[in-house]
Amino acid sequence: MRNQLQISGANEIARFLRPVPDGPAVDAVFSRLREDGIAVLPGLVSPDTLLAMQQAFATRLQRTRWNNFEGYQKTEPYRHLVEDVLTLDQGFVDLVLHPLVTEVLNRYLGEEYELTEAKGWKSLPTKRDFHGWHGDAWYDQRVGDTIHREVKLAIYLSDVRSGGLNYIKGSHQKQHPRIVKNDEVAGISSEQILDVTGPAGTAILFDTSGIHRQGVPMLEERQACFFNYHDPNIKLQREDIDYYRYHPLILNAALLGNLSDEDQRILGFGNKLNFRPAFARIGQPSILYRLLSAGYDAEVALKHLSGRISMRLRRIFS
Repeated sequence: MRNQLQISGANEIARFLRPVPDGPAVDAVFSRLREDGIAVLPGLVSPDTLLAMQQAFATRLQRTRWNNFEGYQKTEPYRHLVEDVLTLDQGFVDLVLHPLVTEVLNRYLGEEYELTEAKGWKSLPTKRDFHGWHGDAWYDQRVGDTIHREVKLAIYLSDVRSGGLNYIKGSHQKQHPRIVKNDEVAGISSEQILDVTGPAGTAILFDTSGIHRQGVPMLEERQACFFNYHDPNIKLQREDIDYYRYHPLILNAALLGNLSDEDQRILGFGNKLNFRPAFARIGQPSILYRLLSAGYDAEVALKHLSGRISMRLRRIFS
């Protein structure tokens, strides 16, 4: 009954809307992540939520980003990159704060972790192993011998029948993450390699120090989003500092209602540790970019001139 439920603040409202999952479910996922380095979570979002996420993501795949047109980035031949997916739909925000996910991460990463990256990709069909075996390097490996923990949450936005995430079970927390040559994994049994295929909506948690890759061949396009969680206090590798990879999250205010204190911590509210004021990426755009920009400037100028001429002619003949 209504009078039997008293809600006295934002934390209580958030817990009411996203109840904590039962212990056995958390135990099972945590055990799998700890032992294998990876856990598959089917059905983490509802069909209606998944559809809204798919539709929002699809709008970014219509074209490359250009001037005031939103779109994807093209930085490599076989993938289209979509940045800042938390701005696209409520489902993405609810996913990264899903109580099953955060309860498992609290156990595995401690309680200082934050969500540090939110990206999506459309991978194009190819038989090339362009994204080979590796662990995800992100921290400064020159500082001590600790293998720092980072977990990614992945979700497939399309059905994946080929080119799924391949992960060598039990390879996590064994070495600093790095590129791994094919001959180094030649003796690994097929039973140890988990090939994660599945319908749209399949979610995966995995320790990024484990050896993994995008499977080959990719027989049809794959749409997927990946979300990184780690302790932002850990010193980053120089490459990611220069690139400003782990900048504070870009969020959409309309999607941030009913956040608990923990939700705000996970999203990095108020944390300026890795914020770089007046950041400007080093380097210059390509010659093609400059040519296209000059052509567009000329088009805008011609439209402006045409408008002025049309206005003057209307005045003359009116």
